[in-house]
Amino acid sequence: MKRIDRISAILIQLQSRRVVKAKDIAERFSISLRTVYRDIRTLEEAGIPILSEAGIGYSIMDGYKLPPIMFTKDEATAFLTAEKFIEKMSDDSTERFYKSAMFKIKAVLRHAEKDLLEDLDKHIEVIHSKNTYKKPQAKILQTILQCITDKQVLSINYFAGYSDQSTKRQVESIGICYYSNHWHLIAFCKLRNEYRDFRVDRISKILPVDTFFKKKHPALKEYLQQIAQEKKLEKVIVSFDKAVAKYTNNQKYFYGFVQEIDKGNKIEMTFLTPYLDGIARWLLMFTNSIQIHSPKSLIPEINQLVDELKINYK
Repeated sequence: MKRIDRISAILIQLQSRRVVKAKDIAERFSISLRTVYRDIRTLEEAGIPILSEAGIGYSIMDGYKLPPIMFTKDEATAFLTAEKFIEKMSDDSTERFYKSAMFKIKAVLRHAEKDLLEDLDKHIEVIHSKNTYKKPQAKILQTILQCITDKQVLSINYFAGYSDQSTKRQVESIGICYYSNHWHLIAFCKLRNEYRDFRVDRISKILPVDTFFKKKHPALKEYLQQIAQEKKLEKVIVSFDKAVAKYTNNQKYFYGFVQEIDKGNKIEMTFLTPYLDGIARWLLMFTNSIQIHSPKSLIPEINQLVDELKINYK
C-alpha cells in the first residue's frame, strides 16, 4: 500500500471510532509504531485536529466535519453483498435500519458505482431453508444490542428445548452470535446465576427493565474461547467422498461443523466437538466413503461400534 493511501485509510479509521489505539493501527497495516507516529504527525500537519493521550489513543476533535467519503467499487460491492445477508439473516428492524444506511451510502457513490450496484443487485441472492432457519421476531436483535450498549437488564420469556418448559428470566446480555442456523443470545442469567446460551427464536417475549447492571462481564469472544477450553472441544478432521458429502446436509451442524475445504474428489470437513462417541456414531453411517485424519483416537471408537454391531447381528 502506498503511503498516501495508508494515511487516508488511517484518517477513515480515526473517524470510525471515538478512540483508536496506535497498536491497532500498526496491526491493521503491518507497520511499526514509529511509522504510526509519523503518519499521525503528517495528518496533524495537514490541519486535522487530532487529540492524543498517552496510554489511551488518538481521536479527532469532536465537532470536526470532513467531506463525504468516496467508496471504491470493491467496498460498494461488499456493502451490497452484506445487504443480501441482512435481508435474510436478521430481524425486520435491523433490515430496515441497514436499508436506510444503504441509501446514505449510495448517495455519496459516483455514477459508475451506482450503476454497478444496480446491475449486480439482481445477480446476488442468499438462499436459506425455511426448515432450518426461523427469522427472529421484529426488533428482537435491535433490543438486545441496545441493552448491551446501555448495560440494561432484559426480561425474557424463554422456551427451553431440553425440558419443554417456558420460564421467565432476567438476563445481563454480553453478546449475540450466529451458529447452527440460529441467532443466539449469550447472557448472564440471574435465575440460574450463571452464563447461558439462549436461542433467539425460542424467546417469545423480550422487554428491557428499569435496572442497569454494573458487573463487568467478559467480551463475547473471550467468553466463547473460555467455553471451548472448559468443554475441552476436540478437533475432528474428516474427508468425505463428494458423492456422499452432500448428504451431510444440516446434520453436520449438530456435530460442531466449523469449515469445509474442496479437495478435488473429496470434501475435507473440520468439527469441534466434546463428544467423540457421538460423532463416531454419525460417521459410521458413511461407511467406507470417509477418511479420518484426526484425532487418531476416533478410529478405535468407530472400530468398537463396528464390533458391537457384528455381535448384535451375528
